[in-house]
Amino acid sequence: MYKRKLAPELECGLHIFMEVLNGKWKISLIWCIHSGINRPGDLQRKMPKASRRLLDTQLKQLTEHGIITKTSFDQRPPKVLYELTPLGKTLIPVIASTARWGERHREELEPLLLSTDNT
Repeated sequence: MYKRKLAPELECGLHIFMEVLNGKWKISLIWCIHSGINRPGDLQRKMPKASRRLLDTQLKQLTEHGIITKTSFDQRPPKVLYELTPLGKTLIPVIASTARWGERHREELEPLLLSTDNT
């Protein structure tokens, strides 16, 4: 198992926020779960560019940070559901606000982001 070499920097709220949400797919996972996509296979289909292993790792981290809960049902085939915790639900307005910012500035930023991908 991976062991961090350095302790996380938590001296301000922004660092705590970034520590919890650091990961390419975490915000998308939170939004999908909020939107009712809460089974691992459905999350994988929603984010086909992410490997199942990576999604599982980031789901585990979100669970460890108290953002989501994982419920495993004792049945065959196995069934797992993810849900936002009350703490996780507090991220929804932040994510929605961030998405609105991206949409408001899409026209200006999209060409710049696309041009840096090709260099």
